[in-house]
Amino acid sequence: MRAEDRFVDLSHPIESGMITYRGLPAPVISDHLTREDSRKHYSDGTEFYIGKIEMVANTGTYLDSPFHRYAEGKDLSELSLSSLADLEGIVIHAGKDQRPVEQNLFQDLKLKQKAVLIHTGWDVHWRTEQYFEGHPYLTRETAQYLVDCGVSLVGIDSLNIDDTADGSRPAHSLLLHAGIPIVEHLCNLQFLPDHGFRFFAVPPMVKGLGTFPVRAFAMLQI
Repeated sequence: MRAEDRFVDLSHPIESGMITYRGLPAPVISDHLTREDSRKHYSDGTEFYIGKIEMVANTGTYLDSPFHRYAEGKDLSELSLSSLADLEGIVIHAGKDQRPVEQNLFQDLKLKQKAVLIHTGWDVHWRTEQYFEGHPYLTRETAQYLVDCGVSLVGIDSLNIDDTADGSRPAHSLLLHAGIPIVEHLCNLQFLPDHGFRFFAVPPMVKGLGTFPVRAFAMLQI
């Protein structure tokens, strides 16, 4: 296996004007310093580009920390790298027509201290209107089961890990209360084996934020 083939990118690219979640503003990517304007600051033949991005934290493929749900929960700057990186991963195949995702899919599996990635295939609708309607989500019972199993992280390739019609957001509430980070809007989970990989989803250390985009990826074990 070539070195580059060991990695599977699980993140959507962030593009100017894209909508991640209906009702939230799209990111705006623009110039702060163009290459042309930079030339006056450097020697002949030397130029640099500095870009600028304005966006809400819930953009693209992002990670939720406990602070996203709970004021006293850990924010992005307080999460340990051991909870975000080099996690043993497992893929659970639900299917985009399985709504909700029930607990029976997880029964009798060894989930303790693993990154549990739920493959629904909903990412095929990314950047279409269908992405926002009828997405797969976890039931309260499923979320509680994952908490009881002692998982390290839960990810899903869907609009939301919760049913957005349920204002109590039980999956977010249970998982984040237990200190289990959540990654939403994953993609490419179909390219992963069911197990035998390590998972990474590391946001920057921003104080006072509960959510931020990540470059989520898997490293296959040779």
